[in-house]
Amino acid sequence: MDINIKNYYCLIAGVLAILFAVTHAWNGQSVVLPTLLVNDIALNTRITFTYIWHIITAENLAFGIVFIILSFQSEISKIRFAAWIFVSLLLIRLMVILGVTALYDASALTNTLIDSIAVLIYSAFIILGTRIKKKEE
Repeated sequence: MDINIKNYYCLIAGVLAILFAVTHAWNGQSVVLPTLLVNDIALNTRITFTYIWHIITAENLAFGIVFIILSFQSEISKIRFAAWIFVSLLLIRLMVILGVTALYDASALTNTLIDSIAVLIYSAFIILGTRIKKKEE
């Protein structure tokens, strides 16, 4: 079986996205979501928070699968299109997180610093993967 990876940036981005999905789900199940059971929170609020948490997990998993598939593509235009969509979604997600945090408690923005830096580095890595030149065969 000959596996011919055309874009290692996409492969790494895919593996990272799957790792992000796993760690996001794990963090949610072990740390964040159990706090909803301890506090006196309405059931519909717990349900909403839980599915929103898992939507992000599923998005990261989908990004990972698509990036791994794209790592075998030779057409850079397909890779660029998908990469820019994913980066746009990641940056929109980050803007929502920062905006909502700033709206409710601007002092809590420091709690988002590590995640914000990670999203920006990951986005830059994805864009860098679209800038590679096609190898002469």
